[in-house]
Amino acid sequence: MNSNLKKIVMTALFAALACVATMSIRIPTPGTSGYIHPGDAVVILSGVILGPVYGLLAGGIGSAMADLLGGYFVYVPITFAIKGLIALVSALIYQSVGKNSKSRYVAVILGGVIDIIFVAGGYFVCESFLYGASAAAASIPANIIQGVGGLVLAAVLYPVLMAAPDMRQMAYEVKQK
Repeated sequence: MNSNLKKIVMTALFAALACVATMSIRIPTPGTSGYIHPGDAVVILSGVILGPVYGLLAGGIGSAMADLLGGYFVYVPITFAIKGLIALVSALIYQSVGKNSKSRYVAVILGGVIDIIFVAGGYFVCESFLYGASAAAASIPANIIQGVGGLVLAAVLYPVLMAAPDMRQMAYEVKQK
């Protein structure tokens, strides 16, 4: 298969996975009627495996689609930006830090730390404009829990995905660029 076509297909697959993972398990949070979900792990891994541009598209589109389909219309552009940036930064960290298997694993964990910071901080800033600082602040603990869950799931799923030769090849090709 043509490598560009393969990359596009994998981007669509990761976008679909991000959407499904975000919508599959929803634990409601106080303040802003949001929810905790496992989709952040897919966002982190989309950046790691697909690279900055395709990872941004997969993580951003998939997560934004979950908001669109779930009725969270006001969050669609916010989610696209925040989750896309998480995938982008996760990819850049993976490319710069991942020199061997141990440092690549550390890079995935650092992507999870970025997720925690961007989710808690990014949604706080946006929700402050939408609901006021008090309601936005009420969502911070839940967003931190969501980010930690994304970090843990990404750390567990990364070795599993790297066991698949096509995934490993794609991630390492991204690493070389």
